Amino acid sequence: MGRMNDFEAPTTVLYIEESGCHDERLVFTASGAEYFRIWIVNLLLTVATLGIYSAWAKVRRLRYFYGSTRLARCGFDYHGSPGAILRGRIVALLFFGAYNISWSVSSSAAVLMLGVIAALMPWLIWKSLQFKLYNSSYRGIRFGCGGRPGRVYFVYLLLPLLSLCTLHLLTPFTHQRIKKFQHEESRYGATYFSFHAGPAGFYKAYALGSVAAVAGALLIALAFSGMFSDISDAGGLKQAGGATQGTFLLFIAANYLWLQLLITICSTQIQNLIWNKTRLGGHQFRCDLKPWKTAWITLSNLAGVLLTLGLFLPFAQVRMLKYRIEAITFIPAGSLDGFIETTQGIVSAAGEGASDMLDFDLSL
Repeated sequence: MGRMNDFEAPTTVLYIEESGCHDERLVFTASGAEYFRIWIVNLLLTVATLGIYSAWAKVRRLRYFYGSTRLARCGFDYHGSPGAILRGRIVALLFFGAYNISWSVSSSAAVLMLGVIAALMPWLIWKSLQFKLYNSSYRGIRFGCGGRPGRVYFVYLLLPLLSLCTLHLLTPFTHQRIKKFQHEESRYGATYFSFHAGPAGFYKAYALGSVAAVAGALLIALAFSGMFSDISDAGGLKQAGGATQGTFLLFIAANYLWLQLLITICSTQIQNLIWNKTRLGGHQFRCDLKPWKTAWITLSNLAGVLLTLGLFLPFAQVRMLKYRIEAITFIPAGSLDGFIETTQGIVSAAGEGASDMLDFDLSL
């Protein structure tokens, strides 16, 4: 569901007549109190096992979130294996360790190791996506992910490199191509998703974000201009008085808050763009996230986490997930029950391949 990378699973809804065709808004039934109990146990066991339990913690978390996401009164299911996730994390740590050790050998060895990691990363991302989708299901039918190595390396290696070479002018285009790959290669049973958003919408979102970033940075700098004069007169931040140092911390906090707001608003616009231009066969989606409501949830969640020294974190995660998931509506082209029954027949006749090649997950 695209880190759920933009695939969010969902529920609730309008009760449907068997022959009816109604829009189905996703519903998220998880509660902060329930998830807090899962979260605190996961955290304690992960610390006690020096991180080994984190794979089992991830499976517990995802099964709870998937089961709490409902479409037409039915929840989603997660079937991932903790052992497979743990193996993927061990491989990721080995790569990370080898890269750090290579620096103690020589800079040439480090560059070589970086090249090896860059060459393998698109394939690993692809396998991680396949693992995630194959181990997700709705009403007994699994999702899946296709793709060809050539296309994988084009969107996950060549385009990011070209974006760097063009000073990120190609970044919106790269983002659009990555989402296009993720959605068009994803399927529910034997029915593929399709993606109809062009690069123009991504460029518009990035352009608005860039303008807002520059404007916000200038306003913050203007508001704290007196602080810079005090630091300059004192000969540096260390020599400045306590009041000036405190003002500097407020300056850093203001920039951090603005960055968080900006990321939230831009990601909201892009999520709306992505899901409003995604189809599942002849069926459509609608996403109506409100940027400023998302920003309010982000700021109030941040305040709650800070005031509770992190204990509000699971409540914050549930709060944001609930808003993002319930903003998505599934618009069936016909009877949803009929579509499910047809899909079940096709999948049953065609069969699903073994998942041995897919049980690789790099999520950390």
